[in-house]
Amino acid sequence: MTMRYGGDWNPEQWGPDTWREDVRLMRQAGVNMITLGVFSWARLEPAEGVYELDWLAEIIDLLWSHGISVDLATGTASPPAWFVRKYPQALPVTAEGIRLEFGSRQHYCPSSPEFRTATVALATRMAERFADHPALAMWHISNEYGDHVTECFCPTSAADFRRWLTARYGTLERLNHAWGTDFWAQRYTAFEEIEAPRAAPGPTNPTQRLDWRRFCSDALLECYRAERAVLPPGVPVTTNFMSMMRDLDYWKWAAEEDVVSDDAYPDPADPAAHVTAAMNYDLMRSLRGGQPWLLLEQAPSAVSWREVNMPKTDAQYRLGSLQAIARGADGVLHFQWRASVAGAEKWHSAMLPHGGETSRGYQRTVAFGRELTRLAPVVGARSTAHVAIVLDWDSWWALELDEHPSQLLRWRELVRAWYEPLWNRNIAVDFVPVDADLASYKLVLAPNLYLVTDTTRANLESYVAGGGRLVVGFFSGLVDANDHLHPGGYPGALRELLGVAIDEFWPLPAGESSDVSLDGRYPVTLWREWLSTTTAQVEASYLDAPLAGRPAITRNRFGAGTAWYISTHLGADGLDSVFRPILEAAAVPLVGPDHGPVTAPPGVELCRRGDFLFVLNHTPDPVTIDVTGHDLLTDRRVDGTLHLAGSDAAVLAP
Repeated sequence: MTMRYGGDWNPEQWGPDTWREDVRLMRQAGVNMITLGVFSWARLEPAEGVYELDWLAEIIDLLWSHGISVDLATGTASPPAWFVRKYPQALPVTAEGIRLEFGSRQHYCPSSPEFRTATVALATRMAERFADHPALAMWHISNEYGDHVTECFCPTSAADFRRWLTARYGTLERLNHAWGTDFWAQRYTAFEEIEAPRAAPGPTNPTQRLDWRRFCSDALLECYRAERAVLPPGVPVTTNFMSMMRDLDYWKWAAEEDVVSDDAYPDPADPAAHVTAAMNYDLMRSLRGGQPWLLLEQAPSAVSWREVNMPKTDAQYRLGSLQAIARGADGVLHFQWRASVAGAEKWHSAMLPHGGETSRGYQRTVAFGRELTRLAPVVGARSTAHVAIVLDWDSWWALELDEHPSQLLRWRELVRAWYEPLWNRNIAVDFVPVDADLASYKLVLAPNLYLVTDTTRANLESYVAGGGRLVVGFFSGLVDANDHLHPGGYPGALRELLGVAIDEFWPLPAGESSDVSLDGRYPVTLWREWLSTTTAQVEASYLDAPLAGRPAITRNRFGAGTAWYISTHLGADGLDSVFRPILEAAAVPLVGPDHGPVTAPPGVELCRRGDFLFVLNHTPDPVTIDVTGHDLLTDRRVDGTLHLAGSDAAVLAP
């Protein structure tokens, strides 16, 4: 097997002469898979019920005649003008009642029956025509669900929301209880009275908004399922995710896919973008239990949608691509193959830039394609992690509702802060759902778990009681699945497990900090708590009034294991001081075991995938690392010491 290499191709923007030239250049660059048809609906179905697929068949035949496989989109990502004119009710509506018009993309209401009928019809025709084509490597349903339109507030969506609520609660009495509708006289006497949570005079019902989040994720998932149902078995099916996206519950979505695929666009101007990218890639690998995934889109250089769009250096492109492979990707694809000359993304980089075959961008495409062939032995290899981070979309959504003690809390930023010290130490990390079997992990982290059900509590308690190590972040354990406070005081469902009691929350305004004492003095931001211990021991204390001397970090023995609680927001250095002794006591291997306890200077990423050790130098300085192996990239033996130039990489086999 070989690593997949290629990108989105939009041949409808070009003529047959360009098609043939493109395929020649693809082969020259080592491209072996192309994504087709993502935004082709207007060409595939120029009028309702009139399908023109011959041109696409010609393209697929041309690719296959040159040994290039196809990731074939169902073409349903962007409804054509004729559809909008005939079915204007299918356009999405904002919370303020504004209907979003034709002229961009993803302009559809996820609950629209007209939209779903049309997408299923097109997907059916695509399957009938191409399901048996030898070039077909994968089906690609729609594109980047939820990117522009995650929610729609039209009457159709409201009716679909009511159906969803009826299925969830069964009776109005249960819904009224779950939503706490006796507050502010919001009690309902009929399901027909319930609307989508549109713009209102003041704060709207938080449980309604939490259920709305759940519904919106499910509504888009139903669009995906409707198309998937008409695709014949035997060919893998995917839809491209968008890294650590808040709006869709990717645990539920990934269960419906055969292959997880991701679109990743780290900012070249961000000096720490590679850390965030690593975190996102670890999530993609985790979504289907460690199964290899595909980097289905990345920018070869600059994007076109940031305020300032910096290009990638050759080293950034290469290191970023290898990083995805190191963390489980079995392919590196791009948006897009040939740079467009018109449209909203004409300034977006491409594998084949506007400068053509002689451009530096294309030469980089060719060089990496050749290098990628040397990594064929890595295909299918899996990673092993001994540390897990708990990710629950219900809790994420609930945390970011309004009317909390602080509106500054963002789960993705909290988990990024906890991930960084692990990345710095080259500790492999899995992400896990709240119902995962945790027994195999030496350490489990919950940076924030605001919403905790009885089932989640029991799972965490069972893990710790059995000898596990759990670290929980602030503002956790407080509410149930309905966003109702657990009885008995804070931290709610986790009081016994953590052995603490919280009297009050003392959040910090933006830009302000305080300090805690640990093995030194460390700054904290965002959040503090008036904490007391019941059975826990104090590990660190606040240093500043009004919390001076009160516990900030605690450790509680629970059964055969231990649970730590961090009641504030520490930076990377402070978190490292907390994690370091726990990792050492748990004997978490740094790389292990085939390559031994390999260490590296700061900024050098070590990542083990199966038998292979990836060494990625994100610094501009040369480094030496004590390690033995065979470097697949240079085809050279490393006997004891690896010398690596600045911004260079190695992939070592035993």
